[in-house]
Amino acid sequence: MQVLNCSTKLLLLEKMLKSHFPESLKVYGAVMNINRGNPFQKEVVLDSWPDFKAIITRRQKEAETDNLDHYTNAYAVFYKDVNAYRQLLEEHGVINWDQVFQIQGLQSELYDVSKAVADSKQVDVKLASFKAACLPPISTADTSFLMNSSVQLTYLSIADVDLLNQTWSRGGNEQCRRYIANLISCFPSVCVRDDKGNPMSWSMTDQFATMCHGYTMPEHRRKGYNRLVILMLARKLQSQGFPCQGNILDDNTTSINLTKSIHSDFLPCRFHRLILTPPAFSGQVHP
Repeated sequence: MQVLNCSTKLLLLEKMLKSHFPESLKVYGAVMNINRGNPFQKEVVLDSWPDFKAIITRRQKEAETDNLDHYTNAYAVFYKDVNAYRQLLEEHGVINWDQVFQIQGLQSELYDVSKAVADSKQVDVKLASFKAACLPPISTADTSFLMNSSVQLTYLSIADVDLLNQTWSRGGNEQCRRYIANLISCFPSVCVRDDKGNPMSWSMTDQFATMCHGYTMPEHRRKGYNRLVILMLARKLQSQGFPCQGNILDDNTTSINLTKSIHSDFLPCRFHRLILTPPAFSGQVHP
């Protein structure tokens, strides 16, 4: 195991990961954020350098942590050799198996290998799998319909945290509330507000540079706000050099149709999110 701390090597790694799209997208997004101030206190662990076969991004050991916070305790994985990934998982000190955490990646063997190692440690694994999509370059977004209305296009603020925690399908708990607050503070977001400043539609970016928690309040749906928010956030991310990636549940036909309408590419690989729970925290974990 090596922890890659050198800024020059991390910039080189960012370039190297581009040649392994789309499977490397989650790790690539995390590495980009590390190279741009590292607001989420992440680091890179790999089996060898420069000829790596497996990479895991994780929170720095000195970062403050909550053992129940699988939102923040998140690892992104990319491997060229699945056996090298298994060896990294099994190596002492790479993964904190004594807390609830998640593993994200875009490779088909991720679940089976992770579960095999977790089973040997009596750690429970729950899998969620999604369609993965990337947006094409966004040159502009039509905001003309805002000109004669009382709504405003802006960004999320800490004052919006409770609403976002309540409306996110993964939310409704203190760990998620704290995580959302950190995302808002660290990464780009876009929000459409009414004339009183209340959020109507929004999307934000997570620690892996993924567009997430896209949501429109029920009374404001079918007005084009969700499309506008996605296009504006995509343009903001692309202006900073980030790829525009997102994940969609298979039965979310509204988001699938919107994704198709803005000519996004559905990737040949799927996004996998694993939530791992050691026996000490069984029954205490939110989805």
